[in-house]
Amino acid sequence: MANAVKIAPSILSADFARLGEEVRAIDAAGCDYVHVDVMDGHFVPNISLGPVVVEAIRPHTAKPLDTHLMITPVDPYLEAFAKAGSDIITVHAEAGPHLHRSLQVIRSLGKKAGVSLNPSTPAGVVAHVLDQVDMILVMTVNPGFGGQVFIAEQVEKIRAIRKMIADRPIELEVDGGINPKNAGSVVEAGADVLVAGSTVFGGGDYAAAINALKVAVR
Repeated sequence: MANAVKIAPSILSADFARLGEEVRAIDAAGCDYVHVDVMDGHFVPNISLGPVVVEAIRPHTAKPLDTHLMITPVDPYLEAFAKAGSDIITVHAEAGPHLHRSLQVIRSLGKKAGVSLNPSTPAGVVAHVLDQVDMILVMTVNPGFGGQVFIAEQVEKIRAIRKMIADRPIELEVDGGINPKNAGSVVEAGADVLVAGSTVFGGGDYAAAINALKVAVR
């Protein structure tokens, strides 16, 4: 699995004053996805960006825009993010009462559908939507802010979800405090997409940071 691991830098840690340039830079540096964290100040205690920003960065890369919606209610905004250019749209299992319906809507819009789980949410929540998802995102920090410390207890949840996925074509993404020191453990547990914000954007050399993550999981 390690050979197929994808790196998805989170632009939450980018310089917002030159966001298009930052997206082009991580594209050139070898990222696989561009991870877009959307926060509403309600579901999480922070506000980030919306469909207009997704639309603005779309011309700056051909890489998939991996849009993580930390908002509630989420259903009224799915079409807007799809039209803005998102390729993968991930909603939180905790964000609304009708997860199955939300995933159906995303797929009906021609996009890949993802579901995200907060650290306190058990793995079994996704058991009955496995055939509706293209990605499962395990949060290894409490969502809302970049630069937090990795919650090591989530590794067992990653392992449990990988078992549940079995041979389904579902990507297992991990987001929160990922760096070269812990990347190996989450990939060994079953992750195949790593979100990294401050690890990529914090050092200045984006290509070196992305390569360090890929080396760490070989």
